[in-house]
Amino acid sequence: MKVFNLVALILLLLGVVTINGQTHKIFTDILQKYVTDGLVNYKALAQDQDFETYLNQLSNTDPSKLSEKEELAFWINTYNAFTIKAILDYYPVKSINDIKFGEKSVWDEDFISINNKKYSLNDIEHKILRKMNEPRIHFAIVCASISCPELLNEAFESNTLEKQLERQTKTFLNDKTRNDFDLKNKKANISEIFNWFDKDFGESNKDVLRYIAEFLPADIREDINQNIDEWEILYKNYDWNLNEIK
Repeated sequence: MKVFNLVALILLLLGVVTINGQTHKIFTDILQKYVTDGLVNYKALAQDQDFETYLNQLSNTDPSKLSEKEELAFWINTYNAFTIKAILDYYPVKSINDIKFGEKSVWDEDFISINNKKYSLNDIEHKILRKMNEPRIHFAIVCASISCPELLNEAFESNTLEKQLERQTKTFLNDKTRNDFDLKNKKANISEIFNWFDKDFGESNKDVLRYIAEFLPADIREDINQNIDEWEILYKNYDWNLNEIK
């Protein structure tokens, strides 16, 4: 048996790949062990050798051979997994922004290897994911910080991707610590994510607010749509402290 076929068989038996496509079962098992309510037990995770196995799975994948949904799930998981790796490599840290690679920030360093090509976190976010015409990725990728969306305690999979993205978006937008809507005074105090990436949600602030409204309770959604000119948008301060279980 050729080495390639032997490796493929081993990965199949481990649940790393399936006959019809890719699966991220290893990552789900890891996340369910170490993630609670979006917070991560980095200290315990650092001892888990399965995490390195999963990173190798990602590195050995050719994304061009995946279906559209598989590719989207792949890059979301890759961003989240290698963000965790950056934290573990420099743990303990108070914030991901404290990590530096010489003169480069953690966002700009090409420390991610996928199919023999180097990427940075910014490459994955801005050059790949944001070009896939799916704004809900902003509620799926997690930058290891308190104000980020909660890290889902399961990997994104192609066959559940739509439900996962929808659930993550609703969870994020209805979390008052991250987005708060004052119906009486018509004030939307929302995440800086909508300021940084406003063009991903529409051409204007009103478009952004209309996009958000689709995921909110009916009374707030209807008021925003009927009285959009009366609503004021404010942005919450972003908490870059580590999303760590303490």
